[in-house]
Amino acid sequence: MDYRQEYTKWCTDSYFDAETRAELVSIRENEAEILDRFYRRLEFGTGGLRGIIGAGTNRMNIYTVRQATQGLSNYIISQGGQKKGVAIAYDSRIMSPEFGQEAALCLNANGIKTYIFESLRPTPELSFAVRELGCIAGIVITASHNPREYNGYKVYWEDGAQITPPHDKNILMEVSKVLEFSEVKTMEKETAKEAGLYHVIGQEIDDKYMLELKRQSIHPEIIQRVAKDIKIVYTPLHGTGNLPVRRVLKELGFENVYVVPQQEQPDGNFPTVSYPNPESPKAFELALQLAKEVNADIVLATDPDADRLGVYAKDSSTGEYMSFTGNMSGMLIAEYILRERRAMGTLPENAALIETIVTTDMAKAIAEAYDVKLIEVLTGFKYIGEQIKFFEQQGTYEYIFGLEESYGCLAGTYARDKDACVAVMMLCETAAWCMERGITLVDAMKKLYETYGYYKEGLETITLKGKDGAACIQDMMSGMRKNPPKYFGEYEVLAVRDYIEDKRTDMRSGKVTKTGLPTSNVLYYELSNRAWCCVRPSGTEPKIKFYFGVVGETLADSQERLQTLSKTMLEYAGQ
Repeated sequence: MDYRQEYTKWCTDSYFDAETRAELVSIRENEAEILDRFYRRLEFGTGGLRGIIGAGTNRMNIYTVRQATQGLSNYIISQGGQKKGVAIAYDSRIMSPEFGQEAALCLNANGIKTYIFESLRPTPELSFAVRELGCIAGIVITASHNPREYNGYKVYWEDGAQITPPHDKNILMEVSKVLEFSEVKTMEKETAKEAGLYHVIGQEIDDKYMLELKRQSIHPEIIQRVAKDIKIVYTPLHGTGNLPVRRVLKELGFENVYVVPQQEQPDGNFPTVSYPNPESPKAFELALQLAKEVNADIVLATDPDADRLGVYAKDSSTGEYMSFTGNMSGMLIAEYILRERRAMGTLPENAALIETIVTTDMAKAIAEAYDVKLIEVLTGFKYIGEQIKFFEQQGTYEYIFGLEESYGCLAGTYARDKDACVAVMMLCETAAWCMERGITLVDAMKKLYETYGYYKEGLETITLKGKDGAACIQDMMSGMRKNPPKYFGEYEVLAVRDYIEDKRTDMRSGKVTKTGLPTSNVLYYELSNRAWCCVRPSGTEPKIKFYFGVVGETLADSQERLQTLSKTMLEYAGQ
């Protein structure tokens, strides 16, 4: 694609609205900016689109959204799914309502019914709605926890999970075929309504979703007993979590829920936090201030589309608030569910716990202790959702809990994506259980370490933007594939898994076997002493990610081992 030619077309063609053309004319002297906006089409990956909002082929705008939706429409038609329709939700980000409506009207113009939420909703509620309404697909307009300048477009299939093979590749292929905007269909909203194609949904789905959340509670009676004592601070970080999180906590009986007032209202500019990610300590600054004022027991934050949960809890021995990684909070919830369901006699004999390959190995130890199946899948919660579908189709296992290290988990099968609303609910119930026994979540976490081992995990992310950055990331991956190390510091490399080639190489014997998982650009290193590390390019951002996991004799020992492994791995990768 000739980027200059494409830029000129967008500046002059009357197909593009006047505001778009004016925005592009204003950068006519900035060659680097023009190149970045037009050197490629915004990539429709295996999950959808994500990019910076703005005019251009490499940006999120109504034209790139329509273009992607036309490709999706073509695929839905090929599958005979027009009458089943598509559910659509959107978050609080800039242009999210507009992108949601543009997607709906493109689908409508192709004869496909749509069910669009009346206002912003969490991503997991969209996953629920797809199955509840019997839709062929779903769309969520969100960039999850990315900075404010981003937005995105995620596609779900009829099982309620984000698209997996073969649908992901097939949809990608159809989107790539839509080369000209003249191929893209749209229509007026009123015309679509009159034709019975455009439907607005809301309260009825909310109520059914809320009912499913509450069904995951194991001990509602414990919540009732400590409801007046436990104090919870919560921030939705200007996103979609405010109403559903507060509602489920209220209906379960929690009485002392304090919402951070500065971050309560939806706002795509995220005025109080530049990076609305519950993994970031900065996202908790206002929440921790409020926690100290009200003497809160736990502090919670959900990301803008409410599928990730960040946690702090008060350490009674120091009076300070301790942060919990996604691995830590996930293990607390998983162990609570397994322990209490076994005690009540409701833990199935064929129970299964699912995690991604970069999630804590403590899950293996806990699964073994409770005699449940532990299944590992590739990074991305869609693969956890896919396993639920396989369980139902094949009658093999019964899903109990699934989690990934990036602060996402799911209790129950009402949805097929990570859900911060149910995570909040289960984490607060776990805290209530602890309070009734005179301990805190911090104490409970220490007990897990003492029982299962001092597991510690880390993540290092390198951002390399633009065309040169993408090439650099690919060069790094290529170099690591060609030169596998024998040691990472004190750790011997026992085996290397290359998921793009579907092979696991035993470094001592040279024996090669299959990974058994789908193709993905991921390298995973099995190390001595139960350690591991992994590297993969992000599928949604211009980043390359390095993951690490160790087990030590104490928490301090684990932290020291983790830092050493991280440094060695980054040096090997050329950083």
